[in-house]
Amino acid sequence: MLNHSIGEGYQQLVELAPVAPFRTAGARPVVRTCRAHPLVPGIVEASACIATGDRVRAMAFRLEQGPDLRWRCAAVELDGRHDGRPGA
Repeated sequence: MLNHSIGEGYQQLVELAPVAPFRTAGARPVVRTCRAHPLVPGIVEASACIATGDRVRAMAFRLEQGPDLRWRCAAVELDGRHDGRPGA
């Protein structure tokens, strides 16, 4: 995903990668729901519920369309944090 991210979204994905937030023994992550909320043309905020075994996690992300018409991740949060660790 790093090739499809920009700015703060890139750094947030770099911080999430080492913690492998969806890795569990045997269970594969499954997207249960995904919703998109267009803000203005070229900007979408989205959310997803992702299940891994018995655990369900929330992910929010912002997509921005660049001048080349490609969509890139500009921000990402997992469980309300951008570093992947559970919130306090």
